[in-house]
Amino acid sequence: MTITRREAVLGPLAAFILLSATGCTKMNMPTGTIEKKYFAAGPWTVTYKPSGECCDSNNNAFDLYYPTNLGAGGFKHPIITWANGTNTLPVQYDYFLRHLASWGFFVVATRDLNTGTGTTVLEAAAHMVMLSNQATGTYAGKLDVHHIGAAGHSQGATGSINAMKNSTGTIQTVIPIELPSQMWCSSSANCVDTSTLGAGSIFFVDGSADFISPPLQPPGVPKEQSIAAYYSAVPAPLVKAKGTLVGPNHADILGQPDCSAVLIGCTYGVYGYLGYPTAWLMYQLQGDAYAHQAFVKPAGEMFFQLENWIFVESNVQ
Repeated sequence: MTITRREAVLGPLAAFILLSATGCTKMNMPTGTIEKKYFAAGPWTVTYKPSGECCDSNNNAFDLYYPTNLGAGGFKHPIITWANGTNTLPVQYDYFLRHLASWGFFVVATRDLNTGTGTTVLEAAAHMVMLSNQATGTYAGKLDVHHIGAAGHSQGATGSINAMKNSTGTIQTVIPIELPSQMWCSSSANCVDTSTLGAGSIFFVDGSADFISPPLQPPGVPKEQSIAAYYSAVPAPLVKAKGTLVGPNHADILGQPDCSAVLIGCTYGVYGYLGYPTAWLMYQLQGDAYAHQAFVKPAGEMFFQLENWIFVESNVQ
């Protein structure tokens, strides 16, 4: 029997993935105090504007999720630019993006179906910065153009990292969700090498049942073929963290919030992706000291939530 490269990479993980996919029955509901806080909806009501702004260099419109009472009390909203997975649209991540907006973030999401290069992801952020810097208009002076993050799923996880890398410091933090192994790259343009990151912070999140984004690097396999390898490759001066949710597959982030609307690759739904990712963005972009405590090594809360999180690591102080 001939073993393909893909089988060689995934083989050592097969037993682990099977156990992870069947061993959890609680749908990743939060157990930690900090995670519970940010799992809950935030204090802002949310407005959704499909194709609310236009356009990136490929003529894709931008969908917007933002606090309805924008700029209330003089608050300036940090910007999150979202990167879709292959052939998906922002509305398929509606539950997750609304959740971020409820915590005071202005989410802009290109409708690009192939975001891997990060170009359109970066253009979405730049467009909102331009509108906020204008003297008049709906968004004038209401966005925090000095605190911008990126996040994305699958190919979009690659695109979100590339957007930060190419932003010359404009994008300050990124959350790649289910970042595919390099073996899945269709071209060098939509691949990513985290060893080349020179600025910013990063929080890797994946599910234990996701063989496209496996948590562990098989022995002797070269390049960045796992979240562990991507994490290790990030240069030490950059702030970084990672965690693997017990049970979820590649498409759980698409849950609304459960898997009823997801055709394939979803085990429990979006539940596990709400708490600590939101806390990370609050810590990085809103200076939230309470959220920061979740990630501090070695005593941060995330390190002790073993029902839901494994392979947790960080260099956060």
